[in-house]
Amino acid sequence: MNATDPLAAPVSRRRALGLLSLSGAAVAAGGALPMPLHAAGGDALPAIRNPAQALAELMAGNRRFVEGRAVGPHRNLARVREVSAGQAPFAAVLSCADSRVPVEIVFDQGFGDVFVCRAAGNVVTPELIGSLEFGTAVLGAKALVVLGHTHCGAVKATIAGQAVPGQISTLYRHIRPAVDRSATRELEDVARHNVRIQAELLRTSSPVIAQLIAEEKLVVAGGFYDLETGRVTLLEE
Repeated sequence: MNATDPLAAPVSRRRALGLLSLSGAAVAAGGALPMPLHAAGGDALPAIRNPAQALAELMAGNRRFVEGRAVGPHRNLARVREVSAGQAPFAAVLSCADSRVPVEIVFDQGFGDVFVCRAAGNVVTPELIGSLEFGTAVLGAKALVVLGHTHCGAVKATIAGQAVPGQISTLYRHIRPAVDRSATRELEDVARHNVRIQAELLRTSSPVIAQLIAEEKLVVAGGFYDLETGRVTLLEE
């Protein structure tokens, strides 16, 4: 590994987002991304060596999806057999359970590429923290994205605060801080605040994840998926 290679060095979340912004500018200008991507028609995943590259690959996959250039990598029986004995996902995602947000499709990834945990409202609970600790500390995922979305029913129900069937209202206490933080209480604003809050909970509530971040082996970011366009936008803290 070349010590002078900026993509070979460990990076903080701020630097990862900075590199990602530069890569987006390069694409807009007709330049190349700072890392190779899935080749069209091929299944080879590039060597992902650090959090910046992992986050960039997720976002590049989403660009392919939005632009109609998805290659659907690692979605065949050969890949199924390849990962049957073990997994090494390059990224992890805590997503809302909404059926309109199929994570691997949205990011144009396949079997064994992304460690996905889901809960309505993309809320952080002890069980999900434990699962994501496994995905990052044990399996080696280098980027962890909390993925919210437009028109989120769990967020909408929390804003309304009305009686709902069964255990659905147990979600309210997790999402309520986002309602309180929002100046407008408008659905999409609350949903974005909720993503930021859940991402911060992951950074601060898990000593395992916090240590990985401190060692610059992991980046935790918030993302917001638009149900109309299919586009994921990274949210600033």
